[in-house]
Amino acid sequence: MERLTKDEFLLATEKCPVIPEIKNDEWLEALPDSDSDLAYILYGDICSIADIVTRVREMGKLPIVHVDLIVGLSAKEISVDFIKKYTKAAGIISMKPALIKRANELGMFTIQRFYMIDGLTYANVAKNVKTSNPDVVEFMPAGLSKLIRYLVELIDKPIVASGLTQDQEDIIHALKAGALAIATTNRGLWNC
Repeated sequence: MERLTKDEFLLATEKCPVIPEIKNDEWLEALPDSDSDLAYILYGDICSIADIVTRVREMGKLPIVHVDLIVGLSAKEISVDFIKKYTKAAGIISMKPALIKRANELGMFTIQRFYMIDGLTYANVAKNVKTSNPDVVEFMPAGLSKLIRYLVELIDKPIVASGLTQDQEDIIHALKAGALAIATTNRGLWNC
């Protein structure tokens, strides 16, 4: 399976800036209704993740697995090797710089996620991004449009906003602030 490229990701988000986040089988069944070519997988375990990824691909979407949320995988680099070897994932999401670095070594598409909880987190973003070199950086929560503007200027990577997206207004504000896409579990917002 070929690696999802940053250009392909950018093209997909230009077509539809809302990325569905799949958190259970019910959300997976609703995925074909989404306009997006991408899908984040936020659930599963080591026994089911390959099947979930395959189903997402069969729906015509590019599956990006949040490795930190897959039950049975550890916070060690071997988890990325597992996803690469046993699934057809288009890429990974992780909050852990070591997993992003390992995925880069394996030629996988990478998204590094940050929860913006305080000034210390904000202060460490640029250092972490430089160290792990993800293809895309994701910030949570999406409603922090003022902070997104600062982060767009701080780092030289495409930015996705996610988390706590309540309505179209949150999407519009995040996009206007410089995010290229919004990832959300809010099924009511999945269409572009």
